[in-house]
Amino acid sequence: MAKLALNADNPQKPPGGPGPALGNPGAAERNPIAGASPPRKRSAGWKLAEEGVCREDLTRLCPKHSWNNNLAVLECLQDRKEETEIAAECNHLLWNYKLNLTTDPKFESVAVEVCKTTISELKECATEELGKGYLVSCLVDHRGNISDYQCNQYITKMTSIVFSDYRLICGFMDKCREDINALRCGSISTGEKDIHSQGEVIACLEKGLVRQAEEQPGAHPIKDDCKKSIMRVAELSSDDFHLDRYLYFACREDRERFCEKTLAGEGRVYKCLFNHKFEEAMTERCREALTTRQKLIAQDYKVSYSLAKACKSDLRKYRCSADSNVPRAREARLSYLLLCLESAVHRGRVVSGECQGEMMDYRRMLMEDFSLSPEIVLQCRAEIEGHCSGLHRKGRTLHCLMRVGRGDMGSIDPNCQRALQSLIQEADPGSDYRIDRALNEACESTCRIKMILSCLMEHLYTEKMVEDCEHRLLELQYFIARDWKLDPVLYKKCQGDAARLCHTHGWNETSELMPPGAIFSCLYRHAYRSVDQGRRLSRDCKVEVQRILHQRALDVKLDPELQRRCMTDLGKWCSEKTEAGQELECLQDHLEDLVSDCRDVVGNLTELESEVTPLPPLPTMQRCVPLLDIQIEALLMQACEPIIQTYCHEVADNQINTGDLMECLVQNKHQKEMNEKCSVGVTHFQLIQIKDFRFSYKFKTACKEDVLKLCPNIKKKVDVVICLSTTVRNDTLQDAKEQRVSIKCRKQLRVEEVEMSEDIRLEPELYDSCKQDINRLCQNVAFGNAQVIECLKENKRQLTQRCHQRIFKLQEVEMVDPELDYQLMRVCKHMIRRFCSESEGKNVLQCLKQNKNSELMDPKCKQMITKRQITQNTDYRLNPVLRKACKADIPKFCQPILNKATADSELEGQVISCLKLKYADQRLSPDCEAQIQVILQESALDYRLDPQLQIHCTQEISRLCPEEAAAQEQTGQVEECLKVNLLKVKQEGCKKEVLNMLKESKADIFVDPVLHTACALDIKHQCAAIPPGRGRQMSCLMEALQDKRVRLQPECKKRLQDRIDMWSYAAKVAPAEGFSDLAMQVMTSPSKNYILTVIGTGVALLFMMGLLCGRFTKRLTQELKDR
Repeated sequence: MAKLALNADNPQKPPGGPGPALGNPGAAERNPIAGASPPRKRSAGWKLAEEGVCREDLTRLCPKHSWNNNLAVLECLQDRKEETEIAAECNHLLWNYKLNLTTDPKFESVAVEVCKTTISELKECATEELGKGYLVSCLVDHRGNISDYQCNQYITKMTSIVFSDYRLICGFMDKCREDINALRCGSISTGEKDIHSQGEVIACLEKGLVRQAEEQPGAHPIKDDCKKSIMRVAELSSDDFHLDRYLYFACREDRERFCEKTLAGEGRVYKCLFNHKFEEAMTERCREALTTRQKLIAQDYKVSYSLAKACKSDLRKYRCSADSNVPRAREARLSYLLLCLESAVHRGRVVSGECQGEMMDYRRMLMEDFSLSPEIVLQCRAEIEGHCSGLHRKGRTLHCLMRVGRGDMGSIDPNCQRALQSLIQEADPGSDYRIDRALNEACESTCRIKMILSCLMEHLYTEKMVEDCEHRLLELQYFIARDWKLDPVLYKKCQGDAARLCHTHGWNETSELMPPGAIFSCLYRHAYRSVDQGRRLSRDCKVEVQRILHQRALDVKLDPELQRRCMTDLGKWCSEKTEAGQELECLQDHLEDLVSDCRDVVGNLTELESEVTPLPPLPTMQRCVPLLDIQIEALLMQACEPIIQTYCHEVADNQINTGDLMECLVQNKHQKEMNEKCSVGVTHFQLIQIKDFRFSYKFKTACKEDVLKLCPNIKKKVDVVICLSTTVRNDTLQDAKEQRVSIKCRKQLRVEEVEMSEDIRLEPELYDSCKQDINRLCQNVAFGNAQVIECLKENKRQLTQRCHQRIFKLQEVEMVDPELDYQLMRVCKHMIRRFCSESEGKNVLQCLKQNKNSELMDPKCKQMITKRQITQNTDYRLNPVLRKACKADIPKFCQPILNKATADSELEGQVISCLKLKYADQRLSPDCEAQIQVILQESALDYRLDPQLQIHCTQEISRLCPEEAAAQEQTGQVEECLKVNLLKVKQEGCKKEVLNMLKESKADIFVDPVLHTACALDIKHQCAAIPPGRGRQMSCLMEALQDKRVRLQPECKKRLQDRIDMWSYAAKVAPAEGFSDLAMQVMTSPSKNYILTVIGTGVALLFMMGLLCGRFTKRLTQELKDR
């Protein structure tokens, strides 16, 4: 081998130079260098180092040990530093030597002998004509298929000679002559250009090929044969960057700067330089040369030696390559290779790790430099010039185009949008966001465990997310959201379901009938189907669909269908809503105002959202998996974490798509751990639900059949709840044998009713009716905790008529069912557990009233009970127990009052006052009497429980009894004060009410708490055997007072004497209004026996007189008859 190489190293130099060999006889005349060396025969041991024209350059540039080897000298001089000049005569000598070397019969004979086996295997080379240099060029062309070691070594050595000038490459000149001249890439004649810069000619042709691919204005169409030759040259020079002469000279210093330790061969230097392409220290000329080579790789993956070698078997295995004579055939393009192999990976096929590593490098390359994609350059030219100029490096231009595509910087051409979509599919950054350099650099610290894009999306709008990362992430996610395949986790879990239910094709195939954007819509339509509705998604796929819905709730631009249908409404209603998730919330808030198409898609999305159960966030370092919630976005979950951990952790750990966690958050919305963000988010969830009962998953599940049967054509949740509640109430009142509303619906209905009572905004009709009053009377009161409703109740006298009527109706419902009284149930929560744990829900208030004066009663709860008692006493209709007990008595005794009443306004205690008077007359039925007795006892202790007294005596109380009123001891001191100061009372209405109190106290000593307290011991001793009620114990005490044998307690005696004086005065100033009133006064008078004796004597006298008068009249009548 050494001998053969030596013979090949010393060929004879034929006379005449290169001109004739190139078919250009006029070259010698035009170039004096052609005749620099006279033709003479060289000896077998001729050395380049012995030539005088090169001796000086050789001594200056090449090490001495290489002087005896012509090939070493040739390699040294042709790879010289660019700024180092060598003599023109030496240049020409070297050219002639290389040309003669490749055409010398000895050179070919060495090749024939060394590569005998290889030539016989390569049919293309075996047929080449000898003596024209074609044989060696053919072997160089097929050196990748040479397996023989010696032949491979020999051809590798010769390659550097062949590639030093395009004219030495077999057939290149003939195929590209016209294109070289048309593009003015240089002369094909010797001497018109520096011989050793002929690599620039090929570089020029390569740039022309790139301009043609990008369809740049004025681009010259290169012939197909020349295209093939250009790409073949690029492919053959792909393993060693020395063979790309233009790039070698352009990047020699950069190679030493960045890749000094990188060994040449197998494309390693290329890859190293590619990785440093955007370093600040990289020279612009080298960067330009590298970009050109990358663009050629984008057109034909074989131009990348490492990629073609690593993926060769995988390409064959998955049929990703096809033979084609067209250099830019679809199968040769880098994009086709990536799509084909990525499809195999996504389908779960095995692709070698080496190939996947190479694919990742080139996917990163595509995302880093937009100019490597001809479609982007062609279709997005206007957008780049208008918005993204000067941002070329590190993927910034591409992200700028994505921003334009999102609509953040104006509109984008549809062709540009499609080009961006295609590029993102080719690069597939969703599977590993490090492929997107701009995103990776911005998000380095966000998600270090898994590099999939869904991990970053989980941290969107959290404290961990930095602003720059958030922007880059949303720019990319906008395009990934428009093709379900670009989310690798979604595709992996749902590809079977998509093929089964949505008739999808392969990962890199599309269908006009089912475009990529429609696949996800198809998947979520099947996500929540019941068994009866047909085929459903698998559990894993359903989880992923829920994750995507969660992401889309954060930004409407991530939901293509929503953005397309709601563009007008977003501009009209939500132009100022720019924070995370606000746009969707805004659309939900204006659901009734949206156009039909937008309303449908927002309604469907909201319904699907309501069916998803949120999971509490775990620490980031423990997991990087997608959340399952939709309604509760990432920010809200973070805000609600304290309340979840404290009150809802068991629910969160055990629930499966039931909505229990949200229900738990609603129930604990006003705990001290609840912060404003969480509270606002939960309230928004409730407000959205009231627009349509379908938006409440648990309610819809429990009551769907009942709604269809009992409340058809009703959509709003509030109206559905009212409809079902009315049905339940009617069935209960009518003692129906079977409730029409199912038990599971009744249970959920109770939950919904309680939740609605918490915030006035959850009852739209009430809220709309009272909005004006809220702004006027309760503007500083926060919503929630039923505080606004309580404020309206306290200011009931000042409300507008419409609001007043609504509040009255609300109170009527709450009194029938106290569990719907949110404030009462909240304030008295612990007292209910203590005193009323065994009471039914409807009897809770009654139970609390009975235990109101217990020493264990919480003061706040006691105050709330008093408020409700005051409310009940304003109108008998607000006291269901009294209403039932006095059902017959009210129309019998109080009909005139009822005739004046309106349906939705209070009677201000008039009916109850009427019943009190009848109680004093002892004319009520036993049940009614018992209830009035309770009311009398309660109001005797607290004057506020007597509405008529409050109405008529407010000023007198302030004037005569300010200290007693301020004490609020609820021991009857205010009433006692009014009785004592009866003579000082000026207002007739108040005087009348005090007199009524005195009258009522005659009927029962319990109605007079001060007297009862003073005489408690005497009642025990003197009247123990006498049952209370109907004035019996009072009469007993009066008789004891008159009996000198009985010694009453001094305080009791004093109080009794005061009462006698008061009653005497009352009898004078308030004569009996009728016979019954008179009889009552007599029966309760201390002089009852005396009065009855006088009345009896008078009646007897009248009887006797009647008898005598009757005799005279009878006799007179008989005499008249006889006549």
